[in-house]
Amino acid sequence: MSEAKIYTMDFNGRKLSVEIGGVAKQATAAAIIRYDDTAVLSVTQASKKPADLDFFPLHVMYTEKLYAAGKIPGGFFKREGRPSEQETLTARLIDRPLRPLFPDGFRNDVQIINTVLSGNYDRTPPLTAMFGSSLTLALSPMPFGGPIAGVHVGRVDGELILNPTEEELENSDIDLIVAGTKHAINMVEAGAKQVSEADMLDAMLFGHDWIKKLVAFQEEIIAELGQDKITYEPPMLDEEIKQYIDEEARENLIQAARIANRDERSVAFDAIHTVIDEGLENKYADLDKEDFAKKRKETKKYMDDIVKEEVRRRIVEEKVRPDGRPLNEVRTLTSEVDLFELTHGSAMFTRGQTQALSITTLGARGEYQIIDGLTDVENKRFMLHYNFPPYSVGENGRYGPPGRREIGHGALGERALAQVMPNEEDFPYTVRVVSEILESNGSTSQASICAGCMSLMAAGVPLQAPVAGIAMGLIKEGDINRVLTDIQGLEDHLGDMDFKVAGSKDGITALQMDIKIDGLSREILEEALEEARLARLKVLENMLATIPEPRPEVSKHAPKVKVMVIDPEKIRDVIGPGGKIISKIIDDCDNVSIDIEQDGQVTIMHTEMDPIYCAMKRIEELVRVAEIGEVYDGKVVRIEKFGCFIELWKGTDGLCHISKLAHERVNRVEDVVKLGDKVKVKVIGIDDRGRIDLSRKAVIPRPEGMPERDDKPKGNPRPRRPRREQDKK
Repeated sequence: MSEAKIYTMDFNGRKLSVEIGGVAKQATAAAIIRYDDTAVLSVTQASKKPADLDFFPLHVMYTEKLYAAGKIPGGFFKREGRPSEQETLTARLIDRPLRPLFPDGFRNDVQIINTVLSGNYDRTPPLTAMFGSSLTLALSPMPFGGPIAGVHVGRVDGELILNPTEEELENSDIDLIVAGTKHAINMVEAGAKQVSEADMLDAMLFGHDWIKKLVAFQEEIIAELGQDKITYEPPMLDEEIKQYIDEEARENLIQAARIANRDERSVAFDAIHTVIDEGLENKYADLDKEDFAKKRKETKKYMDDIVKEEVRRRIVEEKVRPDGRPLNEVRTLTSEVDLFELTHGSAMFTRGQTQALSITTLGARGEYQIIDGLTDVENKRFMLHYNFPPYSVGENGRYGPPGRREIGHGALGERALAQVMPNEEDFPYTVRVVSEILESNGSTSQASICAGCMSLMAAGVPLQAPVAGIAMGLIKEGDINRVLTDIQGLEDHLGDMDFKVAGSKDGITALQMDIKIDGLSREILEEALEEARLARLKVLENMLATIPEPRPEVSKHAPKVKVMVIDPEKIRDVIGPGGKIISKIIDDCDNVSIDIEQDGQVTIMHTEMDPIYCAMKRIEELVRVAEIGEVYDGKVVRIEKFGCFIELWKGTDGLCHISKLAHERVNRVEDVVKLGDKVKVKVIGIDDRGRIDLSRKAVIPRPEGMPERDDKPKGNPRPRRPRREQDKK
């Protein structure tokens, strides 16, 4: 690193440093960012020529090498494999504030690779990587409208905290990541414990004040080391094509854009495109295939621009949306539960042409998801998985493992519902919700939250509060801002903001915002949050009319559960050598599921209660300990001259000496008890080897007038008892 230039700043009492020039010298731009003991290598590599694509090929990657936390990867191959869910979500988190700051139509291939070399999650590797991604982009020749930065905001005991530690987050009611330029916020990702809109807005603006300091630090470095930016000019539209479309299709496109029904609107657009395609084939019959394809692509883009212009104009000037709704109206809502017999909980939520089916499954605590990452968190017991098949939008396409978008939408829904999930002590299950998107026309992630919440309630999960989600949009033209409630697909595609808000009637549980413009003012954010709150209450009203509260019992098909606590020292007695004892309990009690934690907590699960009670009784017998002074009902199992052995419960017996059988003198044990007799006895002593002394005399009344005798045994006070068979083993 001797050749590197190093820049440092104090960031709220922690050292932030940037090293440039010492590594990855052949890359377009590279830097090592250190935030105390966290270190991330950020590298931007960009192509010199644009790609022939219809989208901007920006690829952001984030990799947590496990050596960064002194760990060796799990599994057979012992090396990092496909990106973890955390890595995928972080890559998306970095991508979202960067992408809108490139010029419209820019097509150069830009790849940003972030590698965590030293990772302390109390010093936020993801946001260190975001800082490095922005800085290296700004140092490159790419026409990037940054720099940007991001910070983590928490709140403990009413006080906002910058970049909270993992311990502080456990006590925080806000878990917010906010990113933006020095001018405005342009990305938000948050979870919260039913926090008010006003408090969430204050947290966002608190974060932005710190973002400005990080951006200023980057600007100092860029001023010294930044490369000259390439000049990007959007390709000029062919005037001949423009004139042709204006004459042959503009008015028809405008009329089609005013059709409220999406399917009818699509049919009208398809008909117009067919006519124009035929006209192009005649008009440019002399062009080769490649040149004609370019003309066709250019024509389609101009036609799309006309539609976009008309949709946005109607919203701004007439306050009319593509489907005819007022700006603040929620689409038609339908809620259903209990759709399937064998599932533990099921629900379907339909909002307009968006439909989500959610299924809840309850499992044993041992079925949690194992996490192999840099943090100390090794598992999680609540999961929400989101699937988006191509038929949901009436198309054929890729169908397979979840992509980045599906992972991101699932994580948003999981975050929203996790805030109201019961704790493990009150509900000792692993819970999985799967959302199947059956139809899509905007905001399927929020529909998944609504359906997921109802399926959890139907499954008997005692949620702290019902949760619903809604997506807000924005059309901004000059000084005019139109906030849209419950946006559909076309409004999302042509609008300036996608602002998803989930929560209960009392406050926000999750929030996600992405925008395509430079930033949002406080006034727009306030309006969007308030309109989202009102819409959320309408959605909750519809959901609660279908299922007003969680079911008091879990489904008859779901496993029932009981939790008991045993002395950790007794765990091996329950498991037995080679697991023989616990295996026998499982077999004898109808294949009951038993999970034993190191702290002695035992979770027993089965679809029926009788096997659970069977297992509990067996375990209690194995771990039960006699206590001095307690009275037990026992059974005489062996008689000797000096007394009798009484079984208190299976596997545990004690000695009742002949002198402790009765108040009067006893010559023969058989004069008082016989083999098999049921006897009530009191524990009067336990020696250091765990041997139990019992007294029958202590629990029966002394005959009237009989003085108390000192009849302690002479000589050896406790004869050596024969070993039981289980002791011999």
